[in-house]
Amino acid sequence: MYNTYLILGSNLGDRRKYLTEAARLISERLGIIKARSSVYQTASWGVHDQPDFVNQALMVETELNPEDLLEGILKIETELGRERREKWGSRTIDIDILFYGNRVINKPDLKIPHPFLHERRFCLQPLSEIAPAYIHPVFNKSITRLLEDLSDTLFVKKLS
Repeated sequence: MYNTYLILGSNLGDRRKYLTEAARLISERLGIIKARSSVYQTASWGVHDQPDFVNQALMVETELNPEDLLEGILKIETELGRERREKWGSRTIDIDILFYGNRVINKPDLKIPHPFLHERRFCLQPLSEIAPAYIHPVFNKSITRLLEDLSDTLFVKKLS
């Protein structure tokens, strides 16, 4: 069993429903959800002229290898209406792998830890709620420390 951390996000339609449905499908197909953060409303990152997101971090215990986990995530995104039109564009659901144990993977279609994690408040804030002491295997810093060092000032507000 491997502990993996995921970030879920949605900025189209019933955003909370998409988070809830994604978590349900993750739990049914990919592994056991051991922890989940509060839901946060966040400003869009990368492309700013779009609706705010809601985001939630999950810690999932899985038996799947990283490639199979990614394949399962992509299937869930498609089932929930995800359409890939533009990079960082609006979407019904987005599920990113932030960490997979302490593994470092650098393949064209799979990069773990997530390469932008340390630059994104919308990832670090929810993650700090469920894994504040987790050490980033590349930067050798805790999530709390990465959040303290963060220069991203985009809006992040805890909803529940």
